Amino acid sequence: MTDASAAEPIRFRDQTIAFDGIAGRNIDIPSASPLNYHQVISRPADMPNVIVDGKLFRPTSAGSKKLPLVMIVPGSLGVAPSHVAHAESLTRAGFATFVLDSFGARGVTSTVANQTQFSFAASAYDVLAAWKVLTALPEIDAAKVGAQGHSRGGSAVLTAATRRFADAVIGKDAGLQGVLAAYPWSGHQFLDPAVGATSVRVLMGDADEWCSPMQVQGHCQAIRLSGGEASMRLIAGAHHSFDRGTGIDDIANASVSPAAPTAYIADDGALIHPTRGESDPALVDRDLMVYALKAGYGRKGAKIGSRPGEAELFRDDMLAFWTRLFGKPS
Repeated sequence: MTDASAAEPIRFRDQTIAFDGIAGRNIDIPSASPLNYHQVISRPADMPNVIVDGKLFRPTSAGSKKLPLVMIVPGSLGVAPSHVAHAESLTRAGFATFVLDSFGARGVTSTVANQTQFSFAASAYDVLAAWKVLTALPEIDAAKVGAQGHSRGGSAVLTAATRRFADAVIGKDAGLQGVLAAYPWSGHQFLDPAVGATSVRVLMGDADEWCSPMQVQGHCQAIRLSGGEASMRLIAGAHHSFDRGTGIDDIANASVSPAAPTAYIADDGALIHPTRGESDPALVDRDLMVYALKAGYGRKGAKIGSRPGEAELFRDDMLAFWTRLFGKPS
């Protein structure tokens, strides 16, 4: 007898999702699974190839005109109902949206208990790989493409906006017009944090138990000091994933270390171990996770969810940011 609770989850690409009667269209994204940032920047030929995917949604009123597009990049639990809800809100506001699924093709369902199943560099690479495909679509305005990432996805879009990374993947000065990073992890930061012309917006709660608001504040300030545009809204009392629209839950198997020191990234992509101070091209995410655990920073269990009004606050700020950046779609 089969236990229904143990059934394999249905991949996002195999689900039928429609907004106002228009179903999302699956788009394949040729990408890669780099071991670390150094492989992306300095040894790209060594990266294993992978084809990830996602769904593209168009507003009912689109007609034949080119559309601004917002890419939604989920976090450690994969594509959740809240990400689909954000796509629906943005699509109804007149934007094309693309929900990226980095997990399905890699056979991953969650990275909550183990963030090293594939690298943070791979998550960021997927974003820029998707940018390449989406900007080539005839219905998309290539000059108006942005990315909105949540948690691990927030880290991915911040890295994808960083010029040291983006220049290596898609070419000098090309890339995202804006990124909205929702409660991101900023434990990996490039020594050169410049984002060029990309506008950065961060939304985060000050009660976040997964990621450090202080670390993210420092990241935003570094972007500003390098000449970039970065703003951060810190919401009093809000937890991680405060946009979910569900009650506060404790995720018992969550493996978190928000107080661990930042690992900086050299210009060639090599990680710099916090206690050694020297870049090492061989360092990978797991090495730094083991260091954080041995140093006593790691712990199990962390809260996610919304208090009344927080999901609506997020939605309103999200719509305001993308409307300011791209204009109100006609």
